[in-house]
Amino acid sequence: MFFYILIFLAILYLWWRWGAQDGQKIRDLTDKYIFITGCDSGFGNLAARTFDKKGFRVLASCLTEAGAAKLKAATSKQLQTVLLDVTDPDNVRKVAEWIKAEVGTAGLWGLVNNAGIMGPSAPTDWLNIEHFRAPIEINLIGLINVTLHLLPLVKKARGRLVNISSTGGRLAVCGGGYFPSKFGVEAFNDSLRRDMKAFGVKVSCIEPGLFKTGLSNRKKIIEEREVIWNQLPPAIRKQYGEGYVQKDAARKEKLVQVLQNTNLSLVVQCMEHALTSINPHSRYTAGWDAKLLWIPLSSMPAAIQDFVLLRNKAELADPNAG
Repeated sequence: MFFYILIFLAILYLWWRWGAQDGQKIRDLTDKYIFITGCDSGFGNLAARTFDKKGFRVLASCLTEAGAAKLKAATSKQLQTVLLDVTDPDNVRKVAEWIKAEVGTAGLWGLVNNAGIMGPSAPTDWLNIEHFRAPIEINLIGLINVTLHLLPLVKKARGRLVNISSTGGRLAVCGGGYFPSKFGVEAFNDSLRRDMKAFGVKVSCIEPGLFKTGLSNRKKIIEEREVIWNQLPPAIRKQYGEGYVQKDAARKEKLVQVLQNTNLSLVVQCMEHALTSINPHSRYTAGWDAKLLWIPLSSMPAAIQDFVLLRNKAELADPNAG
């Protein structure tokens, strides 16, 4: 009995030590530069506003002038914005040069790769290669290119790299380019973390579940599917059946209503810990659906994954048609 008590106390002590180390944070945020992509709205916008208030020297990229102006109006004079399309190599190069001039010899403490899109999501046999291209170019290739250009500055500061992935980088729930792009982010993040360890640069990946942002706009997703549906060959439309888009959307909407998170600060809190903790995590999971459903499901056998995910999909009218 005494042996079991010792084991319990040892586990309790180790847990306490882990918690104490997890809570230790860096000081003097006011002299640290961080660059965040995708700040027009959503996670990036909230992160820029939050970290500006905490004293970071925030450099925030937006895709549009309207997004940049709105962010500037909501933040201090210290925050600076820049227009960036991560798919434009020349734009990325010029922004990297601007950042280098801004941070000077201090280097860049933090890079938060947040910019991303959903892109069309539909059954794979509805899609062509162009439907896959934009999400992969923005979510993966753009993220890698921004990282490569700014890596010397982060190494100089012995800083932090934070990549916003998704539970979709662990479990693909439907067809389209979004999920392959996020699986790619996970792989890039893992190799980058190992490569940067010797330089004192700490790399983290954040995996949000389903959050209410522009990325998860159900109306837009359905409209994109309807456009694709209207261009499908008659044989495929016969297999799925008229009204399939609406039936499938109605079934998925029920799940969205149950699982969707509305508190975007859950993701920003993960970003903050990754940027300020003495011991940042390699991975962060944000949202109760991610913690209780998507991440556990991603570790289960394929047969269980398929059973759960296919139950949320509308039935085909006649798979053998055509």
